[in-house]
Amino acid sequence: MCGIIGYVGERDVLPVLVEGLRRLEYRGYDSAGVCVVNGSGTLEIVRAVGKLRALEERLAERRPKGSTGLGHSRWATHGRPSESNAHPHADCTGKLVVIHNGIIENYAELRERLAAGGHKFASETDTEVLVHLFEDKLKALAKGSTAFAPDFKEPMFFEATRQALAEVTGAYAIAVMWAETPGTIICAKTASPMVIGLGDKETFVASDVPAVMDHTKKVVFLEDNEMAVLTKDKASFFKTTGQKIEKKPVVISWDRGMAEKGGYRHFMLKEIFEQPNTIADTLRGRLYPLTPATLEAETGCPAAVLKSAKRVHLLACGTAFHAGLVGRYLIEQVCGVPAEAETASEFRYRDPILGPDTLVVAISQSGETADTLGAIQLAKQKGAKVFAICNSVGSALTRAADYNLYTRCGPEYGVASTKAFVGQLVALDILAVYLALARGTLTDESAKAFIDELSHMPVLVRKALQLNDETLRLAKLYEKKRDFLYIGRHVNYPLALEGALKLKEISYIHAEGYAAGEMKHGPIALIDEDVPVVAIATESKVLDKVLSNIEEAKARGAKTIAVVTEGDKRLEGKVDHLLPVPKASEFLAPILNVIPLQLLAYHIANLRGADVDQPRNLAKSVTVE
Repeated sequence: MCGIIGYVGERDVLPVLVEGLRRLEYRGYDSAGVCVVNGSGTLEIVRAVGKLRALEERLAERRPKGSTGLGHSRWATHGRPSESNAHPHADCTGKLVVIHNGIIENYAELRERLAAGGHKFASETDTEVLVHLFEDKLKALAKGSTAFAPDFKEPMFFEATRQALAEVTGAYAIAVMWAETPGTIICAKTASPMVIGLGDKETFVASDVPAVMDHTKKVVFLEDNEMAVLTKDKASFFKTTGQKIEKKPVVISWDRGMAEKGGYRHFMLKEIFEQPNTIADTLRGRLYPLTPATLEAETGCPAAVLKSAKRVHLLACGTAFHAGLVGRYLIEQVCGVPAEAETASEFRYRDPILGPDTLVVAISQSGETADTLGAIQLAKQKGAKVFAICNSVGSALTRAADYNLYTRCGPEYGVASTKAFVGQLVALDILAVYLALARGTLTDESAKAFIDELSHMPVLVRKALQLNDETLRLAKLYEKKRDFLYIGRHVNYPLALEGALKLKEISYIHAEGYAAGEMKHGPIALIDEDVPVVAIATESKVLDKVLSNIEEAKARGAKTIAVVTEGDKRLEGKVDHLLPVPKASEFLAPILNVIPLQLLAYHIANLRGADVDQPRNLAKSVTVE
């Protein structure tokens, strides 16, 4: 998500920080800031809201000078985009400063404790609790120390950071500076990326390789639960238990374009492979404990609103609409409340029957889609409550909605949405669990079983991504076809729509998605040996029906590709190609089933030489009608 850059050396630090942030601008874009240890040994912080150019304009007016510093570009998860929420964050003394990428799950608990101890908070972020926690630990260590000699300060700084992180739950990559040790930066990470760059009389830290590759190709990648102490002469590495470790640097041979894409050929492929982390980030802090207070703290939505809802309308466009269709099946069956999913562009031009007992769920990656904004404006005029599922904090949708559940997927640069779709599915699962509990349609035991399986989805998605080579093999067989048909039933019908949309968007092949039972009512006329049929045929209550639909396609000469549940032998020898995904319960299976569909579309488009990340005629955020 956010961009991190830090430097310790002998040159003027500010150009290093600004250029590093420019290289990381794809990671965060709602605010940015720097902190420099100036010549008098004090910390100077400059921050600005908006794109990096806003920070550069501020720095033109006030230019701190020094040779040690930190920079950060923010992608908001807690707190709207504002200067007070921008990083770096300082403690009460102004001598400690931190930048952070990730999500602190127990920040509310820590914040309450620290505030009770006299700490004053200046932001709405989860990050700020870290710097106050470091301050607490430093004070405690200094009080218990008989000597406060200069050579004792750095180990004390390290120990305070280490002890503080032991109390933190969540994902983080952090870099922290203390004015008392002006030539030192301490870093740590778990579940968020962090790389250390090693130069001649200078050391770097960053959230990704592009920020440092103009200065050094020699880097060390921190692993989870590792720390680094950086000075201009060296980087020392430790476990968060305090044990010193040795790490071997690697030499980066990527060009800059590949570095920004993490070594992947396209952003889309990188984002497909980021989906295990996407799921984990969407889930963090939202399921345990499974009480109404947890949801209300995250979204502002009290259980009473969910309990009183008599109807649910899910509104979205494009890929987000397909997520809404999955949500419709889920909410009706698990929550026992009537649900409708509709494209926002159609909804806004009819006269829907809504009222205070209607919950409108608006789904959007950008939060700026004109049709979705128009639809929720209509819904609010009719008295409905609006619950937004969105990836962009501070967007127009989240400002207009009554309640917000952020998907925390990080910036998505591929125009064809992948990880944002999966984040939306996971967010809908979270909403459905709380809605079902509020309405009494799910027992505590059943809810726990559901969320336990949901929590395990990152592991299963990693396994599904192992289909990459097989989907590439199939892409080579079918890249020259002019038409594709995708079929699925029940909760997998929206997956058929999404698979077809992905192929259309990026390869320019004509593809259609159908409810498999509708094939005999017209679409079957399209099928011959030149039209491959992709069936989503994982275990479900309607699988036998899907198998019959596949037989109908085979009888007309179609080449058939089936996404199936691992270990299910029923389609062996009955279709041309199998794409097995791990076993999952029916309503969580779409999270896995979409993976091979995304990969197949990507590889076909790439083989055809299409512009995968920026397909023709399309925009990432459709802000016009």
